[in-house]
Order: sequence, then C-alpha cells, then structure tokens
Amino acid sequence: MANHLYYGDNLAVLRDSIADESVDLIYVDPPFNSNASYNVLFKGPSGNSSAAQIEAFDDTWSWGDEAEAAFGEVLRSGNVAAAEMQRAMSQAFVETL
Repeated sequence: MANHLYYGDNLAVLRDSIADESVDLIYVDPPFNSNASYNVLFKGPSGNSSAAQIEAFDDTWSWGDEAEAAFGEVLRSGNVAAAEMQRAMSQAFVETL
C-alpha cells in the first residue's frame, strides 16, 4: 500500500488502519494546541455569508482518559527509549503547572 492519505487522529489511524512497522512518514499539519475550534462556513445560495457552519476541527487538548491510555500503552510497549522520553515530557509538563 503506497501513497495513501488518511484524515483524523494519527493514533487512531495507526492503530486501526496501518500495519505495524510499515510507516515511513507521518505528516501532521499545524496548528498545534491553538486552543481554538475551526469551523467550515457555508454561503447562502446567492453567495452571501450564512450563519450555517459545522465544526471541522477542534484544536484543544487536555489530559484525559484517551491521553492516559496512550501514555500507558507507550510505557507497556517495550520501547524503552520512547517510554523514557514520554516520562520526561510528562514530568516537565507537571512541573509547569
């Protein structure tokens, strides 16, 4: 499988759609942690602005159940370097609070 584009949360896509050890590149498009919700705005039939919109992307992050589960998965993965890096980043985050 080559040249496929997936849209969505990279962890979910990697878990559900990609075979292990088969990824060469993951491109993550900014913005990162802008704490904003991005909407798709629609225009009326005559081309004027419309109040209609849908949420396209929510770029807010908080430590929740999904983050905790992902953190635990890395710690249990057997990848010592990744686990050590994640522990260090987690500790640095806690120290900023």
